[in-house]
Amino acid sequence: MKDKEFSVLRKKLKKTQKQMAQLLGTSIKAIHSYEQGWRTIPVHVERQLYFLITRKLRGKKGIKPCWDARSCPQERRDQCPAWEFSTGDLCWFINGTICDGTVHDSWKEKMKLCRTCDVFKGTLAKI
Repeated sequence: MKDKEFSVLRKKLKKTQKQMAQLLGTSIKAIHSYEQGWRTIPVHVERQLYFLITRKLRGKKGIKPCWDARSCPQERRDQCPAWEFSTGDLCWFINGTICDGTVHDSWKEKMKLCRTCDVFKGTLAKI
């Protein structure tokens, strides 16, 4: 996640930097540093921010479960944690999903694929 995206998402949540620090369990100085690009945004902060944004969208129409959007065959669904835990709109949040047929080793690797996926992009587009 880039500094500008962090700032935009914080503003979409209508949170001050102080409120964002409280939500994310970090310091206001860290929030300043993320938004200025002085500090890399940690994976756990990025993940939690995306989670908060998607929860704002709950109930909005047009977000298909990932397995429908990607037309996953039943055998892939049966192996996928997103299907197991009924989190088709949070597939990007769950480690171990197999969207492209493989399980990714890291959040960074997984998010590289997720950022190109219509499910993830569609979720953020609804903001």
